[in-house]
Amino acid sequence: MPKSVVIGTAGHIDHGKSSLVLALTGTDPDRLKEEKQRGITIDLGFAHTQAGGVDLAFVDVPGHERFVKNMLAGVGGIDAVLLVVAADESVMPQTREHFAICRLLRIPRGVIALTKTDLVDGDMVEVAAMETRALVEGSPLADAPIVPVSARTGAGLDALREALAAAGARAEGRTAGGAPRLPIDRVFSMRGFGTVVTGTLTHGTLRVDDELVVLPAERRVKVRGLQVHGAAHASAEAGRRVAVNLGGVEVADVHRGDTLTAAGAFAVTRRFDAIVELLSDSKPLRHGARVRFHHGTAELLARVALACEPAEHTDGGPGPLAELPPGRRAFARVRLEGPAVLARGDRFVIRQYSPPITIGGGTVLDPLPARTPIRTPAAARRFARLASSDADAAMAFVEESRAAGMAADALARRAGAAPSGAIVTVGGTVFSAAIVGDLESRLVAEVDAYHRAQPMSEGMPREAARERVFGAASPALFDEVVQRLVRAGKLGGRDRLALPGRGVSLSDEEVRAQGALERVFHEAGLSPPDIAAAAASARVAPLVADRVSKLLLRQKTLVRVDTLLFHAEALERLKREVSAMKGAVAKVDVATFKERYGLSRKYAIPLLEWLDRERVTRRVGDARVIL
Repeated sequence: MPKSVVIGTAGHIDHGKSSLVLALTGTDPDRLKEEKQRGITIDLGFAHTQAGGVDLAFVDVPGHERFVKNMLAGVGGIDAVLLVVAADESVMPQTREHFAICRLLRIPRGVIALTKTDLVDGDMVEVAAMETRALVEGSPLADAPIVPVSARTGAGLDALREALAAAGARAEGRTAGGAPRLPIDRVFSMRGFGTVVTGTLTHGTLRVDDELVVLPAERRVKVRGLQVHGAAHASAEAGRRVAVNLGGVEVADVHRGDTLTAAGAFAVTRRFDAIVELLSDSKPLRHGARVRFHHGTAELLARVALACEPAEHTDGGPGPLAELPPGRRAFARVRLEGPAVLARGDRFVIRQYSPPITIGGGTVLDPLPARTPIRTPAAARRFARLASSDADAAMAFVEESRAAGMAADALARRAGAAPSGAIVTVGGTVFSAAIVGDLESRLVAEVDAYHRAQPMSEGMPREAARERVFGAASPALFDEVVQRLVRAGKLGGRDRLALPGRGVSLSDEEVRAQGALERVFHEAGLSPPDIAAAAASARVAPLVADRVSKLLLRQKTLVRVDTLLFHAEALERLKREVSAMKGAVAKVDVATFKERYGLSRKYAIPLLEWLDRERVTRRVGDARVIL
């Protein structure tokens, strides 16, 4: 397919936009009965033609002030503008507003058509050209060709086609990679097909049988058919006007302003951070002002919370703005009164709430900001980072996520670029390397503090270390940090974490107590004393005996069975002896066990139950069989 470029018309009511599109393409963009009757464009119209090997798709927009919101729905996906100025009236109010909208949306190129030249003399055409050139001075259209034409006589149409083809050839192609993104501008039903939506595919590629979603309602749909300029296609790439037959959704469930895309590809949000700019002839914008927000084909009400002007970041600035003067820019947080589908870098237009006139626009910096203050020095520094580059913004998002990290796919959706600083990726989650380094230092310090507080411990319990240092952070990050410290030789252990060369540190008294208590339990065999009696027998102070007994348990020198402490060697010997009885003894009951080992019931019952747990015996009735 030839290169496709979407051309949007712009201009005052009755300056001949629709007639010009009809003359260029042979298609009447006025499709509504009301438009035919009233002779003005009320809603969007569409037509196409080819010129100079370029497919020119026209979006004809209304010129009447009452229908500017429909005009805004059409210009979001255009590559170039056809600015239409009638030679008999020259520049008019909607000419200025339409052109201001094109500037706010950063439409990079275009062509100027002076229409109705058959109604005026050469001097009038010259005056209109001069006034139009003054209007576009300092804009991307400053050097755009001005082509006098007459839709009625056909004069100048060939020159206009050539100029449009040249502008289209210079237009940058849209990326066909990534997820598709189709802001929907029309929804209707066709007999035998069902729901059909149209729009300009701004990103990615659409294919028949794709399973997609309609946002913001997240309605799952399937692409049953695709048309580009009335012809069926198996796929369509970004930059083309498309009609999409959707399965799985009713007409009433899809609206202009919705977005057709892949599941999980774009964020649905009700607030975003942005840089806002006001037109030079608008009124000042107050902090917290209610406005009409236009993005793509969507229109919502919103409130603009002003932060500060970008130039104030270098020296800290005088503080937050009470209002933004005309012709100036400011960082702001926009709170929407309904959900919108936004991505970083998207352009938008704001109109005054009442009367609804265009006052400015801006660029999305962060489509999903946290509920944080924006009128502080820290917020000003953050805004500056977001405005500097996609990579710096991505790094800011990663740092703000701290120990929770950001899923790599969520980061890609939010920032559209890889972070500019050092990162650590763990299982698809991205963390700031500085945050990971801080966690490493904190973990080592916490283990060191534990060693000093618990000198008789082999190390800090692993789970206690995770909860104390990492809190609600990802367990995978904790494991990664431990592994990094182990590889660096700064930490050791599995169930317990210890610093190299650190572990149990005993005083002379505790060393003596350890040996004495171990001898008492070893000599007691299967009839051990309680800890108080063992301490008395070993001539060890009760508090010291308590600390040392816990150490012996951790070292597995002693083993707790029910409420009793046994020497590990005595239990291992018992297991070997009972296992050796298999074949010679059919069953072992309590009485036999007590008699064989000279034990009271106090010791016999816990030991038999322990043998069951160790799978040496299995209880059958009142006796045990040896396994």
